[in-house]
Amino acid sequence: MTTTAVTENGAALALDRVSRAYGGGAPALDGVDLVVPRGRFLAVMGRSGSGKSTLLRCAAGLERPTAGRVRIGGTDLATLRTTGLTRLRRDRIGFVFQSLNLVSALNVRENVTLPLLLAGARESRALDARALAGLDAVGLADRAEDRPESLSGGQRQRVAIARALVNEPEVVFADEPTAALDPVTAAGVLALLRRAVDERGRTVVLVTHDPTAATWADEAVFLDRGRIAGRLDRPDEARVRAVLGGLGTAGVRAALGGLGEAGRQPAVAR
Repeated sequence: MTTTAVTENGAALALDRVSRAYGGGAPALDGVDLVVPRGRFLAVMGRSGSGKSTLLRCAAGLERPTAGRVRIGGTDLATLRTTGLTRLRRDRIGFVFQSLNLVSALNVRENVTLPLLLAGARESRALDARALAGLDAVGLADRAEDRPESLSGGQRQRVAIARALVNEPEVVFADEPTAALDPVTAAGVLALLRRAVDERGRTVVLVTHDPTAATWADEAVFLDRGRIAGRLDRPDEARVRAVLGGLGTAGVRAALGGLGEAGRQPAVAR
């Protein structure tokens, strides 16, 4: 498989020697280098405590790294104050979390339009039409006026995806979005994220512990004790399981076919 170098300036997301420490213990992230090209689906994997969620929070501007820098597009997050970070997350990033964070007092359509209203848009027919188009893309246009509690878990997750995509973000961060879903429903949610990449050119960073979920990605990155331990292009379930089983041992290199960490040069997106 050929690879191509992707400069940080041409990436949707770039982490340069990012570390994050809490108190006096071992760092949750330890000098992580990662470049994610635009229009790519990346799965971030590792055992509990490996640094997956910390990487997501630093990459999304929810936490500031102890050292190193993070860039969304050409914007260095270290140069932004709190207000600027809030604006960047609102305007340029989409979030899909296991907890969903849907507002129960709002109907489905209103939940989808909420990011646009927070960004300064006014309520209008055009805004509603945009929300309905997003809901139609996830197969829920007919539930637009329903409350979130009347939907199934998979349907609520699809609403969260519509909301994450409504402002056409540069990067969508998804933190274990299928952990509470059955396999069939989970596959439907992952298919929607895959379509966002393939059909809309979005960049998706998925944090997951599920080897099946990782097979929807273009590339899987494996964390171990806060460091990148290996990468797989076009991951398949058997190799993902092998790498996860070998984390912390020499088994990682064997599972990767001797490739080890592929450095900062991600494979060409399929």
